[in-house]
Amino acid sequence: MLIHWCKKKIISSNKYILEKAKKQVKKINSMESVLEKLSDIQLIKQTEKFKLLIKNGNSLESILPEAFATVREASKRVFGMRHFDVQLLGGIILHYNCIAEMKTGEGKTLTSTLPVYLNSLSGKGVHVVTMNDYLSARDVKTNKPLFEFLGLTVGLNLSNISSNSKRKAYFSDITYGTNNEFGFDYLRDNMVLSKKNFVQRKLNYALIDEVDSILIDEARTPLVISGDIENKSDLYLKINNIIFDLVQKIKKKCKKKYYFVIDEKQKQIYLTEKGLNIIEKLLLDKKLLKKNESLYSLNNIILLYHSILSLRAHILFFKNIDYIISEKKEILIIDEHTGRSMVGRKWSDGLHQAIEAKERVKIHNESQTLATTTFQNYFRLYSKLSGMTGTAVTESFEFKSIYNLDTVKIPTNKPMIRKDLTDLVYLTEKDKIAAIIQDIQYRIKKKQPVLVGTISIANSEIISQKLSSIGIKHNVLNAKFHSQEAKIISDAGKPGSVTIATNMAGRGTDIVLGGSFSKYKSIQNNCNTDLNSLYLKKKWEKNNNLVISSGGLHIIGTERHESRRIDNQLRGRSGRQGDPGSSRFYLSLDDSLMRIFAPNGIKNILKKFGMKNKDSIEHPWVNNVIENAQRSVENRNFEIRKQLLEYDDVIDKQRFVIYQQRKFLLYNKNISYVIKNIAKDVFEYNIKKYTNKKYNKNYNIIRYIQRRFEIDFNIKINIVYVNSVNKKNFEKKIIDLIYNIFIKSYCIKKRKIGKKFMEKIEKSIMINKLDFFWRDHLDSMDYLRQGIHLRCYAQKNPKQEYQNESFKMFISMITCLKNEFIKKLCFFIFKNEY
Repeated sequence: MLIHWCKKKIISSNKYILEKAKKQVKKINSMESVLEKLSDIQLIKQTEKFKLLIKNGNSLESILPEAFATVREASKRVFGMRHFDVQLLGGIILHYNCIAEMKTGEGKTLTSTLPVYLNSLSGKGVHVVTMNDYLSARDVKTNKPLFEFLGLTVGLNLSNISSNSKRKAYFSDITYGTNNEFGFDYLRDNMVLSKKNFVQRKLNYALIDEVDSILIDEARTPLVISGDIENKSDLYLKINNIIFDLVQKIKKKCKKKYYFVIDEKQKQIYLTEKGLNIIEKLLLDKKLLKKNESLYSLNNIILLYHSILSLRAHILFFKNIDYIISEKKEILIIDEHTGRSMVGRKWSDGLHQAIEAKERVKIHNESQTLATTTFQNYFRLYSKLSGMTGTAVTESFEFKSIYNLDTVKIPTNKPMIRKDLTDLVYLTEKDKIAAIIQDIQYRIKKKQPVLVGTISIANSEIISQKLSSIGIKHNVLNAKFHSQEAKIISDAGKPGSVTIATNMAGRGTDIVLGGSFSKYKSIQNNCNTDLNSLYLKKKWEKNNNLVISSGGLHIIGTERHESRRIDNQLRGRSGRQGDPGSSRFYLSLDDSLMRIFAPNGIKNILKKFGMKNKDSIEHPWVNNVIENAQRSVENRNFEIRKQLLEYDDVIDKQRFVIYQQRKFLLYNKNISYVIKNIAKDVFEYNIKKYTNKKYNKNYNIIRYIQRRFEIDFNIKINIVYVNSVNKKNFEKKIIDLIYNIFIKSYCIKKRKIGKKFMEKIEKSIMINKLDFFWRDHLDSMDYLRQGIHLRCYAQKNPKQEYQNESFKMFISMITCLKNEFIKKLCFFIFKNEY
């Protein structure tokens, strides 16, 4: 009942937003005839006019209709393209802090120019966030002429450019870049040692392309900047050799369950007693474990940890599915949602090194976390956020609950006429692939282009090998060939062409029926066409008509993805802008989704009903099973993201305090008053600590304090003055005495070496200690996070316990930080003093 009420509220809210936006579209259209009469110079001056209005206190909302109308008129003159009304609608929705769901081929790139232009007028900067560097560079190349025509500057933030180039890009009116690079720049900015090295300015407005992939799929993994620590490559190799031999023996005997329990959902392995005994025996044989010792003893827990890591690497992570080996012989993780390799990303906690040992490539050092955040908390730092994608409605609840973003479905410019055929389910993988090949052959005879979507490189290569064996020409697009993706996708609409691709999210190129018409577009814009150009135009038109008459682009899904949204992204490649098309998914009961999440024994049940190999079934009951399996995974993934955010929210408050303090130190020249306050706190803390024990005579306490301050702070206290202290206010007066000694020496030192030099030293010591303790704190928090779930066995709430413990750890860290800073400063001040 509650869910139904929530859905009803969301639908009615979205309807209200859409109706409000439609009124704005009418205003924009009413201005078109007036703006058409303006000269180019007059149109360009519109930007100066809008900026002045905003400076004088007008809101962006008040100038929206005229600003959008200006962009549309400029687009007509620069690109020869006029925004459709639905694109205006999409642009308005994006300005309203919402997510616009626009189907593939509806022109999201052109739509984005509207809110980007409007929000850039404030002068605070706009970030356009894309999935990869290719899309960022492409969008800059596409939209820059329009923005520059209107008098705005455009920057491109890439991973391989210098800090100066980054700073220039960020201080442009509009900055294009990837989600990873924006996030990493934020973390790096909070690690710099000088304010001159900052590249970002205050985060104002971000428009995210493929928002579901970035805020949903990518949000399961935090952003981490790390540094190398100790080298354990020998241990990884030794353990790998042992586990490799064990896995080979187990595969021959087919007794996996006998030695360990596999959890495919969580990608974890748990040893049975038999498994533990055999690993202990193998470690004894290799002299890594001493006789009569257990793997669970404190000294050997590291061996157990590395053994389980190696087992996971061998049994749960597969080459060409979870990762590939690059030409440089490096392990590259494959993004399960886009099929792209994720350069620079590594699995944590030693898993990446275990896979490197498994594949016999160079083993990199383990790393220590230097800075970390989540995409959720990074993007919530922006004053304003919006996004666009072709598939967002299925995740609308998460967008609203975590980011406070409404999801609005934008109507298509032309009616959708694609035919989505029902799924065909087979008993085995072999039967399924045979049916897919048969369908491809049928489509080729009709001259219908085919796009085959797979969820892994391994599957794409299996289909490719089958097609090659029967002489069918085809293109393959996966993480191994993604550099050629634009050409492969643009050719995927040619008559009778076959394209095999891993997940289609964020590819950024439309499939045009008849093949790429970039040459045809240049012909249209060129009056002086030669005979060859006219021939190319006629050829494309002929191919376009042929493909349309054959039924348009046919989509074949070789497996259901764990998310319905990813399946919809694949389907969405067909039927763009009212084009004909069709789609069908082929499934087998051997598919990972069906095997892991479908009810046990479903294959036996179907066999009892008389289903045989090569038979297929189309039944709502089976489709319900598949949908329930997908919902199950989606819910699990949502819980993972939600839990990641809940735990990161705790540390995010601490991160905010540390980063604010860091910026304060970098931007303020004089921090002497801060040092004086910290010194008072530190001396008070230490005096109370030193006097905590009860001594028979005050003289003993004095002698102890004197000795401790000389050792810890390099401060010598005059015993004569100390002995004269009144016993009633002993602590207060001795604190004042030490504080006065510190202040006097501090001022003398500052005069001796100069104020500027002293300020540099103070800041250097403070920032160095702040960074050191923050890194150490992040490690401690990570260890706490890994074991906090055990508190539930004591009938305690792990999240509440994590919050309480982390607060105590943070207070302790701040106390230690202050203490170490004053110690270091005292040793500098009192050096050669006595």
